[in-house]
Amino acid sequence: MNLAQLSNAELARRLGRAGVRLRTGPFVFSIRSPLSEIHDGLRILHADTPLAADDEFVDYHIAINAGRHVRRWLRPQACFEVDGVEPFKPLPRAQALAMLEWGMNWCITAYGHHQLVIHAAAVAKGDHAAILPAPPGSGKSTLCAALINRGWRLLSDELTLISLETGEIQPLARPVNLKNASIQIMRDFAPEAIFGPVIEDTSKGTVGLMRPPTASVMSAALPAKPTWIVLPKYTAGAAPQLTPMSQGEAFLSLADNAMNYHILGQDGFHAIGRLIDASPSYRFEYSRLDDAIAAFDELANAA
Repeated sequence: MNLAQLSNAELARRLGRAGVRLRTGPFVFSIRSPLSEIHDGLRILHADTPLAADDEFVDYHIAINAGRHVRRWLRPQACFEVDGVEPFKPLPRAQALAMLEWGMNWCITAYGHHQLVIHAAAVAKGDHAAILPAPPGSGKSTLCAALINRGWRLLSDELTLISLETGEIQPLARPVNLKNASIQIMRDFAPEAIFGPVIEDTSKGTVGLMRPPTASVMSAALPAKPTWIVLPKYTAGAAPQLTPMSQGEAFLSLADNAMNYHILGQDGFHAIGRLIDASPSYRFEYSRLDDAIAAFDELANAA
């Protein structure tokens, strides 16, 4: 059963009481909130997300509540809580939906140390996956969104999860976080894609969350094999170009983007080493999305 199968009344009841339990990738989140922004946002963005059973173990108990005292009415705020703790300062209530998604990511990076967590997008064709680590502003999420609207499977937009036992990518198919000009670029590029409300004036600028493809969510239990590491960079007017990277350069790039590398220690070192040994690494410069997709399709066909 997925979230879309709940009536509005039942979704509101669960959000207001024990929480609606979402199974996203290897995690179960229980979410409570009286805010309409959360109710409506979940309905749009997580329609295909499966529901966990009432007796399943919950990894994170989350609540998004209205601000306290005067902040309920004057410049209203939203507060994020996980397992009874508020790790962040409140945000404007209009940003509650983004706060939920960012907070879910924070929970995984703060506590999910049974796997390597890399700040990177990941997409797959068949069983073969590309990991896309890159700093903000590189065009990573835009490229990821374009690929998953042209036949690639979404594994993750923000956090790539690597099993320490198998080295495989554990899918985490959640909404894609697009910012500023990328929002309209993707609306034009993939008019069939479904977006939540545009959220303005956040710390990241204007944010638009895009619903993950149904097929990606339904395949969230199927791991994928890391096959390429590609560091994308959008450059206006640039022709698409894949440039091989040395293993040392690729290792440092992944280590820099690994959220828990310093915590995992030797396990993290070996996990990245196995990734580098098994996956050719490239820098990728692009400007046109169609050209970028053609380059990735060529990689997939060669594999």
